[in-house]
Amino acid sequence: QVQLVESGGGLVQAGGSLRLSCAASGRTFSSYAMGWFRQAPGKLREFVASISWSGGSTYYAESVKGRFTISRDNAKNTVYLQMNSLKPEDTAVYYCAADEGGGYYPSEYDYWGQGTQVTVSS
Repeated sequence: QVQLVESGGGLVQAGGSLRLSCAASGRTFSSYAMGWFRQAPGKLREFVASISWSGGSTYYAESVKGRFTISRDNAKNTVYLQMNSLKPEDTAVYYCAADEGGGYYPSEYDYWGQGTQVTVSS
């Protein structure tokens, strides 16, 4: 079992920045690939970014490439999502997820946090 707790969401103006954190507890954090997903009202949950267990490989949705950066600190059992140049369309609940393999689809992840709201005003 892995427990995940997100933090760092909030209200920000367009063009601003936020950094989300996801703290993990339970089984060995460094064994898991980690992903960030988001879900806006009335929409399906979508992939944002993921990072391999070592941090050596990262993947991004086209919509966030060049603006968002995923990173992890295995010593702190934490994964981060630095979000810059935020746009109103980034408004959503952001979830972190863990899986031994990782991937681009929510169904590929075994463990989920409760989510944190990000609201970007225009």
